[in-house]
Amino acid sequence: MKHPLTLLAFAFTLPFSSARSESWPSWRGPDQNGSSPETRLPSKFSKKEGVKWAAEVPSISASVPVVWGDKVFLTAPIQAEKQLVGLCYDAKTGKELWRRVVSEGGLQWDNKSNLASPSPVTDGKQVVFLFADAVIASFDLDGQQLWKRDIKETHGAFATQWTYGSSPALDGGKLYIQVLQRNETFEFQGFSKGTPGKDMTSYILALDPATGKDIWKQLRPTPAMVESLESFSSPVFTDHAGKRVMLISGSDTLTLHDAATGAEQARLATWNLAGEGYNKFFRLVPSPVVGDGVALVCAPKNSPVFAMSMDSKGTDVQPSWSSDPKVVTSDVSTPAYYKGKFYVLDSNRRTLSCVEPKTGKVIWTGETGSKSKFESSPTVADDKVYMTNFWGDVYVAKAGGDSFELLSLNEMGDGTKPNGDAASCRSSIAVANGCLFIRTQDKLYCVGKP
Repeated sequence: MKHPLTLLAFAFTLPFSSARSESWPSWRGPDQNGSSPETRLPSKFSKKEGVKWAAEVPSISASVPVVWGDKVFLTAPIQAEKQLVGLCYDAKTGKELWRRVVSEGGLQWDNKSNLASPSPVTDGKQVVFLFADAVIASFDLDGQQLWKRDIKETHGAFATQWTYGSSPALDGGKLYIQVLQRNETFEFQGFSKGTPGKDMTSYILALDPATGKDIWKQLRPTPAMVESLESFSSPVFTDHAGKRVMLISGSDTLTLHDAATGAEQARLATWNLAGEGYNKFFRLVPSPVVGDGVALVCAPKNSPVFAMSMDSKGTDVQPSWSSDPKVVTSDVSTPAYYKGKFYVLDSNRRTLSCVEPKTGKVIWTGETGSKSKFESSPTVADDKVYMTNFWGDVYVAKAGGDSFELLSLNEMGDGTKPNGDAASCRSSIAVANGCLFIRTQDKLYCVGKP
């Protein structure tokens, strides 16, 4: 192993909020809220204008590029060889520095995504790649494998109807994997889900990032049923009241946990009583987001957005406010928090809303005018909101202010017009080194001002 365990342990004790501002270490950025402190970012660009480089990628995936210093990391499927790979590019030139095969076999379980949907995560010492077939591996930044394991062997295959897409998280000396799944084995579109004989209770797994071995497994039972048990969100971490807190959304509720032990501290009262609520039995996709002492969670399928105080305790917490779903809702996109406001992207109506965290007051809602849905999540930086639709069009809106203002529409896709199938762009935009990193159907673009 290239790095001494003591150095690795020290590195992983640093929360991402202390990560260098020029980095985008996890799928939601340095503060895990979809924002970046970077400035001097462009609002208008194209495939020729403002492009510092464009790298070919093996295939499309929903995973978000993560950036640390002079390296960009990505996951992708390689169709011809039926391989799932982790990739590293030079952040300054776009040159592919290395690729490593992590898993081989099937690449797709449904027509909407592939097994490379989880985003990588890095701390600047190593990068971790997780795939939907439950194979996970860690490499140093030069591409040397540190460890690899198949989670199916100990905890069973992931039992989600649609392809598993939760991203791993590194925080406070631990590597976290969230598995919110059905509580029994089943078949979907010809594929078996789950592993007979294994405990199918949903869980959060904490691993030793130096070795990949289990530290603890926190079970997360809920009264949710069938598809409502499934969640494709990712764990979110934040500091509150002098403690590190982990937020988990899915299975019809939001829970707050002690990040060190996994112990549950608070649980939002379910928004879906026995399937009689707004959404009946539907999976959850958006991750939670925290801002101004408030945790925000989006219920699925045109349901409200719910707010929960970070001071909450107990198992039957009532929301501090909820939105009118005819105005503010999100079925897939995770909201962002930036300079005291939440930004909620509605995929179906193609609208963006700016919301006050404490009160839920909608400051403005605006129509992007997109002819295609959004299922990527908004990225906010330099007082701009960046959003990518299915076609690879990037819409840029002004952050803040008293009213919605669309700054530009930038066509970055390959010219096709996919409509929600596996060829659709779902990757969110990463921001680092004064640049935007935009993943489309066949390329990874680095866009920035001269």
